[in-house]
Amino acid sequence: MRAVVIRESGGPEVLELREVPRPEPGPGEAVVRVAASGLNRADLLQRRGRYPVPPGYPEDIPGLELAGTVESVGEGVTSVAVGDAVMGILGGGGYAELAMSPADTLVPIPEGIEAVTAGAIPEVYMTAFDAAFLQEGLSAGETLLVHAVGSGVGTAALQLARRIEAKVIGTSRTPEKLERAQGLGLEHAVLADEHWPGKVLEITDGRGVDVILDLVGGPYLDGNQKVVASRGRHIVVGVPGGAEGVLNLRALMGRRASIRGTVLRARPLPEKIELARAFARDVLPGFGAGELSPVIDRVFSAEEAAEAHARMEANQNFGKILLEW
Repeated sequence: MRAVVIRESGGPEVLELREVPRPEPGPGEAVVRVAASGLNRADLLQRRGRYPVPPGYPEDIPGLELAGTVESVGEGVTSVAVGDAVMGILGGGGYAELAMSPADTLVPIPEGIEAVTAGAIPEVYMTAFDAAFLQEGLSAGETLLVHAVGSGVGTAALQLARRIEAKVIGTSRTPEKLERAQGLGLEHAVLADEHWPGKVLEITDGRGVDVILDLVGGPYLDGNQKVVASRGRHIVVGVPGGAEGVLNLRALMGRRASIRGTVLRARPLPEKIELARAFARDVLPGFGAGELSPVIDRVFSAEEAAEAHARMEANQNFGKILLEW
């Protein structure tokens, strides 16, 4: 089969399309014929040798999500069958014509959505759902602040929050991305310049926000401490802007606020299975009802993987970048 392989640590140019051995499913596993692989920033870090791969996944083939059709299953698999249209998150190996996945982490592709389009769903919607809802308990009537609202996770969080009638404030350094996010229902668009904390407080009449979905990291830490409401919750999902900052513990204590970090890739398999089941139950119906719609920036061919990585690295994308097989 063909797969996009990392030749050595480096820039996008180290990605090569090669023939590699086909995966064979073990007990509890399924092999999926991939229609589309989604790009994620973790792939960029892995390509540069800065993101270790979990045991059991290829170190030289990136890819944390896929959509396609079940090709074969291993012993004991009952949750999916050969021919099923599925999508899901992976520990790696998704940039390939065939990819192995724990069968119980796969979920059905929603009816009416093409397989390639479904490649834009798993990682971003599961990440946003898990962080904002399962971990931080975002509820109707609360205010969610999404940093990098034009990213894949950002656009997913915006739609999920709007679905339950939460108020959404989104930031971006790019005015054009804010305009496009408004087209998805963003109520309050804030340019991420040095004045963004004051603008957020103005929008909330000085109260601040209930939940912060932080996809940027260190540079926004000071501002986040200024805008988190009493008993507010701040969750860090990504740190492309930097992993360090100064935390004012006295301010955190005074507001009885909380801050936590989260990742999906390194979680134990039982936790990933639990997330997949909750996602299938609570989120998938939203696609069939037209309440949720995957946001695709651009679809590249597998041969164009290096170009796709360069586009994401330059922060040019609004929504998901996909590789089509």
